Amino acid sequence: MKLLLSYILILLSLAASTQSMFSKQQVLSDFDTLKGTLEQAQYDLYYYTEKSKLDSAFQSLRASVDDSLTYLETSNLFQTWMTSIKNGHTAVLPPVYAYRSFADGGGTLFPLELAFENGKALIRKNLSAETALEKGKKIISINGTPIEEVLSEILKQIPAERPYFQLAKLEYFSFPRYYWIVFGESKTFEIVVKESNSEKTETFRVPSIKVWEDFEDNYVPIVKGERVLEFYDEAAYLNPGNLSGDKEQYRNFIDSAFQEIKDLKSPNLIIDLRNNGGGDDAFSDYLVSYIAKKPFKWNSSFTLKSSAPLKKHIRSLEDYSGHYWQTALQKPNGEVYSYDFDDYEPQDKKKRYSGNVYVLINRHSYSQSAVTAAQMQDYGLATIVGEETGEYPTLIASIFTLALPETGIAFNISKGRIVRVSGDTSEQGVIPDMIIQDHLLDEEDEILEGLLNRLSKGK
Repeated sequence: MKLLLSYILILLSLAASTQSMFSKQQVLSDFDTLKGTLEQAQYDLYYYTEKSKLDSAFQSLRASVDDSLTYLETSNLFQTWMTSIKNGHTAVLPPVYAYRSFADGGGTLFPLELAFENGKALIRKNLSAETALEKGKKIISINGTPIEEVLSEILKQIPAERPYFQLAKLEYFSFPRYYWIVFGESKTFEIVVKESNSEKTETFRVPSIKVWEDFEDNYVPIVKGERVLEFYDEAAYLNPGNLSGDKEQYRNFIDSAFQEIKDLKSPNLIIDLRNNGGGDDAFSDYLVSYIAKKPFKWNSSFTLKSSAPLKKHIRSLEDYSGHYWQTALQKPNGEVYSYDFDDYEPQDKKKRYSGNVYVLINRHSYSQSAVTAAQMQDYGLATIVGEETGEYPTLIASIFTLALPETGIAFNISKGRIVRVSGDTSEQGVIPDMIIQDHLLDEEDEILEGLLNRLSKGK
């Protein structure tokens, strides 16, 4: 599966249309193309939303276009319909051109980053000069609009299978950015908040903050991707980073990490897949090979849909000579077929880790990281610790990206369905064996510290 990229990296690296306005004809033409392409190429387009509802949503949005639209308005129109599909991987890519133009023109944003826990919108980071807007306070309203209504509009721009996953993605991509996407710029904000354990509200009027100087230059992404090996009294701690990148460098890190873990004879190993953007099974299987005792797979079923748009995409690749791509090219358009991956062999017994393994997950364990956690859970290779993932481990994904001809707006199509190793198709995330909630509001690491505390007590 493709890595779920952070918004800031997309902003810096993705090409986008530089046209600021599109005619009604251009917008409607591309909207029709978008729908037609997804009908051809999306794996089971109506899996989560029945055809009549999806068609009705499309016609209603199409009828709302009565004049030219800006780049951002066009992107939002398309994304609103994509969100109704209810698939976290099938989405219009972020409105890069509009955001960069806005930022370069001195644009400003909402000054608070938010976290969403237990049905509450809480201040996670205050970027304003108003120190009384303290971390952990609950947001009641913004500019006179109840936070529930604000979120209802924002979530129309966040494709996902369920609200829990949508709110995780909102934390990930950041509330200030999404507030601007949906509501535009406001130079000042009236923010009503209250303490979590009080009914008394406080009202603050604060100015917006500059995109580059105040927000992006100080932005700390939730998904970081660093590779880390540390040792505690109770366990070795391994964070493999995102499951992508330079394969040789990744394997060298995993090899050296497990050699050091083995040399130090750590009785417990903690593998951290929290705040992980996911990646590819070639990376995750190499990690799992160090704790597996027999050949394994990363799924119980992997099915794909062949289509004309997919074949066009494949032929645009630098190298599509491999069996995976050639199989798709040979299948008739519209055919759904199974693709079987070979069993992956474990490392030699002398290299494998044989102690107790714990895997940390949270709502920000995305894509292949969630699939990998489920894989280790299903094979009984590890105890899963933390909170439920936002992502489903049985999911429709395996994306490829196309751009629309008139507007240049890019979008992801999910061409396949992955079923977790156990065969469980329940619509839920990976459920931990040991539940510890991960709070984003403080610097404490509740999950890791909670597990280490239990290990120190021999539980």
